[in-house]
Amino acid sequence: MATHHPNLELRPLGNTGLKLSCVGFGASPLGSVFGTVSEEEAVASVRAAFRLGINFFDTSPYYGGTVSEKMLGKGLKALGAPRGEYIVSTKCGRYKDEGFDFSAERVTRSIDESLARLQLDYVDILHCHDIEFGSLDQIVSETIPALQKLKEAGKTRFIGITGLPLEIFTYVLDRVPPGSIDVILSYCHFGINDSTLVDLLPYLKSKGVGVISASPLAMGLLTENGPPEWHPASPELKACLSACQAAATYCKDKGKNISKLAMQYSLTNKDISSVLVGMNSVRQVEQNVAAATELATFGQDHETLSEVEAILSPVKNQTWPSGIQRS
Repeated sequence: MATHHPNLELRPLGNTGLKLSCVGFGASPLGSVFGTVSEEEAVASVRAAFRLGINFFDTSPYYGGTVSEKMLGKGLKALGAPRGEYIVSTKCGRYKDEGFDFSAERVTRSIDESLARLQLDYVDILHCHDIEFGSLDQIVSETIPALQKLKEAGKTRFIGITGLPLEIFTYVLDRVPPGSIDVILSYCHFGINDSTLVDLLPYLKSKGVGVISASPLAMGLLTENGPPEWHPASPELKACLSACQAAATYCKDKGKNISKLAMQYSLTNKDISSVLVGMNSVRQVEQNVAAATELATFGQDHETLSEVEAILSPVKNQTWPSGIQRS
């Protein structure tokens, strides 16, 4: 049985009563979307995460065409831990082979498929996945009511929405009954290069909605290797690649790591309940937990951070692409 040592800060998630580890385990890499990950590696990564204090695990049927959910399910089962000791979120509405389908019928069927793959009786959070690619009005009038029924049936404890453009969250939250949505998952909007999520936090708090932030490395922009070819950044943001590369080089020359600096920056705002990071190895788990532990013990590296912020300032908060459909 894996032993859980809660040496990571636990933060409350909106009005849910859940307390998430400040570092969350993003399970998309377990779907072999960034390179092949064996079942042994996947299980070992999940076990290491739990042992080091991570209690929040996030996946989706979209990741690896259901492989991520299956691998995470095997990892969680291998923990041999009481179900109440870990928090699981999955998603609905986006599928590798089917594309986007936010219909009530599909999302209702989706949760049963996900639960089977995860080997669970319920998930803690069920998110509508990347809603900007569907009709936001359908999300309001059809999808969220369907998820409410799944909540009443005990298949999910809470309901969330995810996506890239920040305006999708206000559009939907302003149109659903209060309390219909418990959490939002935003990505790439709270990091050294883009911190625009901060402007939305007072609004979300007023709605009682918990906040999870993913991709603190801006999907590879804030790494020594740079972003992958499939990076969805707009042409304007592509132009900031040289600035990000310059920042990474500056850190490397100083014996620092820009990814750790970016991770620690993303952990500083306590109104964000958890920072989700994709992990597919015990080494990556250990690095992310170490970054959080170091931050809690010694604080930020303000000298390096200020230099990196100066390098990135000309491209700060550049516009990401928006594919919003309201009806």
